[in-house]
Amino acid sequence: MKLNNFLVKRTCEDVLTINVAATGEYLGEVPAMSLEEMNGEVQRAHQSLSAWKSLSYVERARYLHRAADILRQRAEDMAIILSQEIAKPFKAAVSEVMRTADLIDFTAEEGCRLEGELLSSGSFSAGHPQMALVNPEPIGVVLAIAPFNYPVNLAASKIAPALIGGNTVVFKTPSQGALSGVLLAQAFWDAGLPAGVLTVVTGKGSVIGDSLVTHPLINFVNFTGSTEVGQHIAAIAGMKPVLLELGGKDPALVLEDADLKKAAREIVAGAFSYSGQRCTAIKRVLVMDSVANELVGYIQQEMAHLSLGLPRDNADITPLINTKAADKVEALVRDALEAGAVAVTPFKREGNLIWPTLLDQVNSKMAIAWVEPFGPVLPIIRVQSVDEAVKIANESDYGLQAAVFTNDYPKAVAISQRLEVGTVHINHKTQRGTDNFPFIGVKNSGMGTQGIKYSIQAMMCPKSIVFDCEM
Repeated sequence: MKLNNFLVKRTCEDVLTINVAATGEYLGEVPAMSLEEMNGEVQRAHQSLSAWKSLSYVERARYLHRAADILRQRAEDMAIILSQEIAKPFKAAVSEVMRTADLIDFTAEEGCRLEGELLSSGSFSAGHPQMALVNPEPIGVVLAIAPFNYPVNLAASKIAPALIGGNTVVFKTPSQGALSGVLLAQAFWDAGLPAGVLTVVTGKGSVIGDSLVTHPLINFVNFTGSTEVGQHIAAIAGMKPVLLELGGKDPALVLEDADLKKAAREIVAGAFSYSGQRCTAIKRVLVMDSVANELVGYIQQEMAHLSLGLPRDNADITPLINTKAADKVEALVRDALEAGAVAVTPFKREGNLIWPTLLDQVNSKMAIAWVEPFGPVLPIIRVQSVDEAVKIANESDYGLQAAVFTNDYPKAVAISQRLEVGTVHINHKTQRGTDNFPFIGVKNSGMGTQGIKYSIQAMMCPKSIVFDCEM
């Protein structure tokens, strides 16, 4: 696929080379923009803001619907690049593009339901009545920063809500995932989006990242990525509002009365999908000791069905995004084994491909009980009570999601209310969920609420016009 609107018109001296994640072969390149070039893209977005926000929601929605249609038409072609670029199974890559099209359509429809309100001063008037006309207005130029693992979907979840609200967008693609990100932007451009309403910045975050976040013409920062980078963004953003989707250490709590076979299926799906490279992956299991042996046996049986290989083969477990990521997983596993953990499935690594690893007898003194591995490893922590499970879950610095497996639904709700996370799944794996649901991270897992309606609202602010009604 040609990236005409982006690459052909640019003559950057430096380029960012993109390789096939699984094999290291050359895949393509994008401009490694300088600070001056980055500034030009921000300026374009700022200059386009007035005309774009003057359009009605219905007019903006037409562009989004056309972009969604284009994505559906190009889904398989885009998935080829996406799969190669980030080592995601091809079917999952197609699914990401199709889900993104649905997200954009729903966003357009949700935006058309935005409305203002007329308020009366009522009992506050003290004999001097007033009326306020309150309308939501776009916040300005939004900086959207997407991660490598969902460079299309998690970019669109920022771009589409910003656009329908009347904002313009500067989209910073991930370094690995840049080609896929540009293809997403291409769909918006080919849908006829006016020039400058969506601009794209590619290159090294270490060179242009801080300057982007602190740029005086950027009014809002919407970021998905690591907690470390998110905390840095929050620290340097100053008075700019930010929406942060960060890391997680999502626990699955398994009680004695749970359907253990179902729990095992959900846990394996939640832990090992896309090789565990998801913020919502199940990253530790807190199981009652009385049923731990049985659960571990079922999990091991489910893991035996996982396939290993290359993304083009639609394998369940594919090579991790880079060597640094694989080294981190290996270090955590070896540290746990040296501290007494039991490898139910033997640890094995070839290059960046790591076999799915199940560790039993993990305890709170091991790093893997607390550190997010972002890879195919699942630690089992045995507990004696619900209180102990909740305590360990809440001692984490993260607070993204959790899963509770039990047939006692009142107890499940009670436990959910005690867990310090944004979302609790009952008898189901942790996952992002449908895109209209709220997606929240607490503690070091994020700041603000995402989900289509919530994201639109986050990137708008109310304007109040007050009328004096005294005759």
